[in-house]
Amino acid sequence: MVTRKFTVVLEPAEEGGFIVKCLELPVATQGETKEEALKNIKEAIEGYLEVKTKLLGRRVKGEKAEVIVEAPSALLA
Repeated sequence: MVTRKFTVVLEPAEEGGFIVKCLELPVATQGETKEEALKNIKEAIEGYLEVKTKLLGRRVKGEKAEVIVEAPSALLA
């Protein structure tokens, strides 16, 4: 398996919780906490790649995802 890092952006949601988007893939999700949002985006990326692999009928790069988070430093404190 190949490991690939994906960059995500974590933003506070107006209604509470957090929205997180992957910059390299059309994947976004949310969570009540930063930790939950990051867990959810990892699962969403893995799910996206799994479906894409099935559609292509072969393996694609990045089956496992490591997440790099870009967010204001005050948000990640």
